[in-house]
Amino acid sequence: MEATYQKLDKDALEHTYNTIRQFHQKFLEKAGVRLPNLIGGDGTYTKDALVLVYLALGYPNTRAISKEELTLFVRSFFPNTNDVQQARHLGAQDGWWIVAGGRDNIVVHLKRGWYQLHTLEKPYPAFTQGHRVAETGDWEVIKQQYHFRCATCGSEEGEPHLHWSATKTKLQKAHMNPLQPLVSGNIIPQCQKCNRADRNWWVYDAKGRVVGIADPSVVRRCSPEIQKKMYHLLHTLLNVKDTG
Repeated sequence: MEATYQKLDKDALEHTYNTIRQFHQKFLEKAGVRLPNLIGGDGTYTKDALVLVYLALGYPNTRAISKEELTLFVRSFFPNTNDVQQARHLGAQDGWWIVAGGRDNIVVHLKRGWYQLHTLEKPYPAFTQGHRVAETGDWEVIKQQYHFRCATCGSEEGEPHLHWSATKTKLQKAHMNPLQPLVSGNIIPQCQKCNRADRNWWVYDAKGRVVGIADPSVVRRCSPEIQKKMYHLLHTLLNVKDTG
C-alpha cells in the first residue's frame, strides 16, 4: 500500500503551531528548548516547524508517524526533499520529547523509522542546552540547565517535592565538590531536602551522580560489614602491611 500523508491548509498549520507555542512558553522555554520559527526569512515555512506541527496534530492525542509519511508531507512544501531528518534532531538534540523507534525508550514502543511526540509539557529526558552543562556562576542559568530540578532527586522548583509531597521544592546552591569553593563550575542545584541530608559527604559530577567521597567520616554511617570491606580495600590500595 502506497504511503499517504495528511494535508494541512494554512489555518490548520497556524492553529497547531500556536498550540505548540503556548505549551512551549509555559513548560519548555525555561528549559532552553528552542521553538523553530514557522516562517523563515525567505517567507516560506521552515522544515523544523513543519515536522513539529505534523507530529503535534491532535495533541495530546498524538499518533505514531513514519519517516516516510513525514517526508511526503514535507515534500508537499519542498518537492526536492530527499530524506527528512528533522524529527530526530528536534528530539534528543533540540529538546522536544519526540520518541524515536528502535531506541530504548520507556514511554512508547515504536518500530525503527517511526516517531511520536510524547508531550509538550516536559523536555526530552537528559536534554541540556548545548548537550553539556556549561561552567557558570549565574544561578538562574545553572537552574535552567538542570530544567529547574534538583540534580540529585529531580524535584522541580516550586512544585511538590517528589518524596515529600506536602513540601514545596526550593532549590539551593550546592557544591559539586565540597572540597572546593562554591564558585563557577562547582555549583549544582539541590533541593532543600537533599542539600540538608548531604552534609558535604559526597563529590558529584555534572549530572548529579555521586563519584567520590568528600568526607571520610561518612564511613561511620555504614554497616560493620561495609566498614570491614572498606578497611581491607584501603589496606590493599595503599599497600599497608598489617602489623597485628
